[in-house]
Amino acid sequence: MKLELDRDGCIGCGVCAEVCPDVFRIAGDGLSEIIAQPEGNEEAVQEAAESCPVEVIHTDE
Repeated sequence: MKLELDRDGCIGCGVCAEVCPDVFRIAGDGLSEIIAQPEGNEEAVQEAAESCPVEVIHTDE
């Protein structure tokens, strides 16, 4: 799975980090960032992408 996060559009709501903390976290600037590749967490990553209110998480699935 290829994973991209458009930080410019991120509002820092934190849903992705709550849904999939192994892949996402809220950085010091208050925006989400990818901390690991989604290997083995594809379902949670997809849920995070679908839950993002500003749709800035993109997967190739």
